[in-house]
Amino acid sequence: MELQWFEDFLALVQTENFSRAAEARNITQPAFSRRVRAFEDWVGEPLFSRHSQGVKLTAAGEALRVGVEESVRRIHQMRAEAREAAGREKGSLHFAATHALSFTFFSRWMRELERDSPPFGTIRLVSDTMQGCEALMLRGEAQFLICHHHPSALERFEANQFRSIPIGGDVLSPFAAPGADGAPVWRLDRGVEIPLLDYSGESGLGRILAAQNFGARGLRLKPVLSAQLATALMTMALHGRGIAWVPKSLAEQDLAAGRLVRAGDETWDVPIEIRLFRPRARQSPTAELFWARITRKDAEAQNTA
Repeated sequence: MELQWFEDFLALVQTENFSRAAEARNITQPAFSRRVRAFEDWVGEPLFSRHSQGVKLTAAGEALRVGVEESVRRIHQMRAEAREAAGREKGSLHFAATHALSFTFFSRWMRELERDSPPFGTIRLVSDTMQGCEALMLRGEAQFLICHHHPSALERFEANQFRSIPIGGDVLSPFAAPGADGAPVWRLDRGVEIPLLDYSGESGLGRILAAQNFGARGLRLKPVLSAQLATALMTMALHGRGIAWVPKSLAEQDLAAGRLVRAGDETWDVPIEIRLFRPRARQSPTAELFWARITRKDAEAQNTA
């Protein structure tokens, strides 16, 4: 039994594709496939069903998934605790955050937290797609995850393994470039085909947007471009290529300067939370102290509301 088998297993669960999983693990696909097969031989059952569209967990694989996630996460946490005890990572906090929140939210949030309390020590921030951030959390390579959340598009975190708390809010709004008259060059009109600047499958905002089912409300959205990053979609909207739903906080400067305008009224807005996730298992003393401050601050805010 090897730890890399568990990590390979989780990479394949995450990507559902041997090529992408091998790339994520920085090995060739044949070598990756051999290690997955070795793990299946050790278990004595196939863990994945293979087909032309990708791979899916078998019943045996699904039965293993939660235990593998917990084991890998705990092994990485034990390593971090040992390094902290030895003084190599004393007082460190490890965050994963989606790209948009890394750019617009994280530094402001940390400044507000540290305004009324001592600094939290060394902070490591990894910025990635929602899919990448989930993988970091499930493997125990981050203590906390900051992401957008909407109840219609749930994260890949089992309630009995993770907990979360809201730490902010935003709104996904439809924006387009203005024409010469200041009106949007593309507008959300029912029954008219509209070019959509869409999110790729790795994006958490894309999951949220897809769950809204705007087609049921009469919109005919035609994806003309897809990207992982809200900033990339916003740039294409600025160039008049279509309509993009992006966090309002990300578009504030371009809205104020008149480079972007709303492409529809507030009925097309999608309110979203910003949430902080953590494992339920106890983490390092520094991480637990940080969580205690966050939950205390949240309780104080609710009491004064």
